[in-house]
Amino acid sequence: MHIPDGFVNIPVAAATYVASGGSLAYAVRRTNEELGEKQVPLMGVMGAFIFAAQMLNFPVAGGTSGHLIGGALATILLGPWAGMLIMTSVLVVQALIFQDGGLVALGANVFNMGVVACLVGHFAFTWLKRLLGEGTRGTVISGFVAAWASVVAAAIFCALELALSGTSALAVVLPAMTLIHVLIGIGEGLITVAVLAFLAATRRDLLQLRPS
Repeated sequence: MHIPDGFVNIPVAAATYVASGGSLAYAVRRTNEELGEKQVPLMGVMGAFIFAAQMLNFPVAGGTSGHLIGGALATILLGPWAGMLIMTSVLVVQALIFQDGGLVALGANVFNMGVVACLVGHFAFTWLKRLLGEGTRGTVISGFVAAWASVVAAAIFCALELALSGTSALAVVLPAMTLIHVLIGIGEGLITVAVLAFLAATRRDLLQLRPS
């Protein structure tokens, strides 16, 4: 999912930098308006957790592996705008220190795993919670679907960017990226469910911090 340099051309890189920058500017304003004293420290804790969790890979199929993205989890706990800022912080550190994703492609990576993943996770979780109710069961099911959908959506946008850059034909990269991330999304959903179930049992108050 992390796009290295050389895989997106300059127009696509520039467009995703602009889209990511505009989204993050709006996210900063909304976060300042919505988050209070209790939520802000949790942003740091969540960022550290996602950063550490992304280092752990799980096998998927055919020798491939996946790892937690975390956008949906951050969004479920703190809302999409704080989630975008958390994910951007994680992705910037990964790119600068660990060379996990290129600097030219950073705008695309932030857009896919920060903006798209958080927004899709937010809308999926919100819609399902309204349908299933506010109990633990509704939270867990909604969290799984939101996490899965966020991964698949991010993969689709990644495939589109690679196709627009001429790196690979859309007919090749779209099914390849989508199919493998359908499986990776299951792992993302299970990890998200495990965290939500743990919080529901031990710190239910943290599940109530999400802005309405």
